[in-house]
Amino acid sequence: QVQLVESGGGSVQAGGSLRLSCAVSGATASTSCLAWFRQTPGKEREGVANVDRYGATLYAESVRGRFTVSRDNVKNTLYLQMNNLKPDDTARYYCAAGRRYYSNDLAPNRYSYWGQGTQVTVST
Repeated sequence: QVQLVESGGGSVQAGGSLRLSCAVSGATASTSCLAWFRQTPGKEREGVANVDRYGATLYAESVRGRFTVSRDNVKNTLYLQMNNLKPDDTARYYCAAGRRYYSNDLAPNRYSYWGQGTQVTVST
């Protein structure tokens, strides 16, 4: 069974930075691809970025150049460094795991395991 636990959320002013972490435990084969998603009330869950175990990454256009996704396969941890944050980045951020890496889409249905999320709030 795969378990994902996010941390690092909080409140920050626009232009600031936060680093999210996601501790990953469970079957290695089920965590070949790790990803970050975010969701605000009343909206669909949005893909932010993914990374495979070899470091290949994919970013949503809205965060490219500001966010960096990475993973430490020894520590079994996923990270999301978020710089130059904007109020539109306010959301609950979730990490997700799946068996297969997808290089061209960030669809939520590609992922089988999800964490409980961590809230990020960006104020003006």
